[in-house]
Amino acid sequence: MKKYASVDDYINAQEDWAPALSALRSIFHQTEFEETLKWGTPTYTINGKNVAGMAAFKKYVGIWFFQGVFLRDEKKVLINAQEDKTVAMRQWRFQSEEEIDEKLILAYLKEAIQNQKQGKEVTPQKKKPLVVPPELKGKLSSDASLKAAFEKFTPGKQREFAEYIAEAKREATKQKRLAKIIPMVLDGIGLNDKYRNC
Repeated sequence: MKKYASVDDYINAQEDWAPALSALRSIFHQTEFEETLKWGTPTYTINGKNVAGMAAFKKYVGIWFFQGVFLRDEKKVLINAQEDKTVAMRQWRFQSEEEIDEKLILAYLKEAIQNQKQGKEVTPQKKKPLVVPPELKGKLSSDASLKAAFEKFTPGKQREFAEYIAEAKREATKQKRLAKIIPMVLDGIGLNDKYRNC
């Protein structure tokens, strides 16, 4: 992710979309939002809480609302970009500067500010508890070095190993998977690390 010194730097770097971003920014500036840069993009906060942001992509510029699920969205302009993963965030995409409707955007921004002030917020769901399948549990209790190596992993990575074995239907598959992960655990390699480094 590229680092920018200021929102102006960010906007100026988005060649094709700079005019559209400037237009959006001027709408944000008509509100009581505080402007900052987070994750390399312009982000707008109320009392230190992230409420909205904007960014340029290849084919569009967009506004996102961190708690957009609470917006009435009477004009049906908001989308959930990751249907299975995103609970609260909603996006509003513009394919051209002409699509930017100042009055309408301002109404959405003001509603988002009110929602934030009222404390409307989706709280993160609790993570599933770690359930170690009997096959792995038995191996961990009989091998101290394996147990010590396993406990060095984050709970999320421990869960990936446990679920990988538990999801197998046949006992033979469970044993095969167990044999596969033992050297990985001992070497400190997470089950899905190779995908994370892509």
